[in-house]
Formats: sequence, C-alpha cells, structure tokens
Amino acid sequence: MNLERGRETAAPGAARSAVPTDEREILFERWAARHGVDAPRHLAEAEDFADAVAAAITSENTTATYAKSWRVWARFCVSSGLPEDEGSRGTLVAFIAWMLREGQHNGKGYAPSSASTHLAAVVVGLRQRGAAVSGDDQAAARKALEDLTLQLLQAGERRGRGQAIGADIDGLYAVARACPNTLTGDRDKALVLTGFHYASRSQDPAGLLAGDVTEHPYGLVVAVLTGKTKHSVRNAKIVYAHDPEICPVRAYVAYRARLVAEHGARWAEPSTPAFVGIDRWGRVTGGMVPDSVTRAVKRISTRAGVPVAWTGQSLRIGLAPPAGIRARTASPSPGPGRLGPLAGATMPPPASPDDD
Repeated sequence: MNLERGRETAAPGAARSAVPTDEREILFERWAARHGVDAPRHLAEAEDFADAVAAAITSENTTATYAKSWRVWARFCVSSGLPEDEGSRGTLVAFIAWMLREGQHNGKGYAPSSASTHLAAVVVGLRQRGAAVSGDDQAAARKALEDLTLQLLQAGERRGRGQAIGADIDGLYAVARACPNTLTGDRDKALVLTGFHYASRSQDPAGLLAGDVTEHPYGLVVAVLTGKTKHSVRNAKIVYAHDPEICPVRAYVAYRARLVAEHGARWAEPSTPAFVGIDRWGRVTGGMVPDSVTRAVKRISTRAGVPVAWTGQSLRIGLAPPAGIRARTASPSPGPGRLGPLAGATMPPPASPDDD
C-alpha cells in the first residue's frame, strides 16, 4: 500500500484528517499502549491514506454541496454574530430557524429539504474543522426542523418544487423546433427529448456512455446509474413517438449518426460519451458534465420560450409548477445579530440550484 502516493492524489484539502486532533491524540495513546511506540506512526499513515481515498472517490457534486452548505453556514454566523467553529445545540437549532425564515440570498426561507441537506453538510464541515458536534445536539436540530416544518404545513405553506409533472405537447414541439440544424442543436434536441422520457436528472445524461444506450426494434434502452451511495442500474425504455418531429428515438439516432459523420468513427465506440461537449466553434471537447447539461437545457428554454428545467427528480417541460407552489412576499429580516422567531416565515418560489 503506497501511503505517500495516496496522499499525493488526494483532492485539495484532503490532508486534513477526518478525525479531530484531540481524538487523534487519544488514538495515538491507545495504539502505543497496545502495539508499542513504533506502531502509532504507521497507523496514522494508514488513517491519512484512508482520508485520501475518501477524498478521491467523493463525487464533484458532493464536494460542491459541502462547499455550498458551508457558505450558507458562514452567512448565518455573520448574520447572528456566532462563531463559525461552534456546533452547539443552540447554534444548530438557531441555524435551522434562520434557514427556514430568511436563509436564502433573497431573504426568503429555504425549503425544509434544502435546510436538512445544509445541516448535514455543515455538521460534517464542523467535525472536519475540529469542532465537537454531539449526536444529541444534531438530533435537537433535526427535531426543530421537523416541528418547524409542521408549523409551515399547518400555515398552508408548501415550499420547494414538489413532484415533477409532465410536458404539454406544445412544449415538446417548441423545444424540438428551437434546436438549430447543427450538431449542437441535434445533441440538445436528443438530450431533452430522451431525458424527458426517462425522467432524467442532469447528472444522468452526463454520465452515459454510448454503450449504455442501445437500439431495439421498439426504441431505445438506456442503462441509467441510480443511487448516491449504493449504485444500481435501471434500464429505461424509450419507445418511438408517432410524430417524428418530437420522437426521442429518432432524435438520438440522428444526433449520433451526425456526430460520427462529422468527427470520425471513433465516436461510434461504446466507451465514448453518449452526449458530447461541443464548443462555440463546433469542436467536440469530450463528455458533458452536469453543469454543461444544465446550461444546455437553459439555452433551449430561452430559445423555445417555454419553461424547461431540471427538478430534484426529473425534467419538466412547458408547464407551470404544481398547484400549491405559490410565491409569497418575504417577511422583513430581523436584522444582523438577531435570531428572531420563525413566526411570519414566508414561502419562496422554487429555489435556483445555484442559490447558496
């Protein structure tokens, strides 16, 4: 086991141990008592290597979520006058109340699901920075989140996007007609039409290889990787549409054929990305990432003049948010340094995925 190499390949910031300094010192004493004075150094190297491996296999999305949540925490600490490196029961409960009341940049409250995600990430961040966060303190914050969420529901507020809904036929036609007759246009059309039919998330098409999408007499079968921790593959079936103009199967086949014709037979290999990145000069730059998929969808939405957006679960085209998701006026902020009650909390419109 090459411990030094493991540390070299770690992501930036991975050298910091996941175990706080005081706990590491306790481990050193135990190791020395059990195995002698030489063992603790080697065991510490193994701990550092494990940290490096964890950093190397952590997805970019997870890393970005942790960074985003810590920025939310930093804004809360500035607003309330509390230290960033303290994760006490009162601090975490106050953090929950602040997020639900006014935590977003626009002064509106987060949806409870977003607040839950930020809390979990902040606890990880605090522990990585050496702060002691007990299970009881975190449980108290979770209990506050549940109770405050119930209050919001009783007040008639439904925050968040809600369950994704289907597309109307006009929206599908608008999307198909908004894509220009270029390789990028063909890719975008195939991206949206196929993504809609198997309820994709932005990371799904970004992770697909050509070999994951297979043609069958009735259409396509897309092998989609699912799950954040325990991965599995679901085979999504996409059938031919009656109208060729909005047919996801024909759109995908046409896009792949054009890609091979314009950029070479190597793009027909099963190991190549199913959806490729294309720069402004029409050059293929490799595979897409979730951010580039999101930008492509936003571009199509602008051109088509219809809402096209990724929700937490799938792609939504052309229809307004579900009933019950309504924007309301934000309550006045209690001002810096004042935690304030949750009373008067307001319901925001669906939050932007870029909002932190």
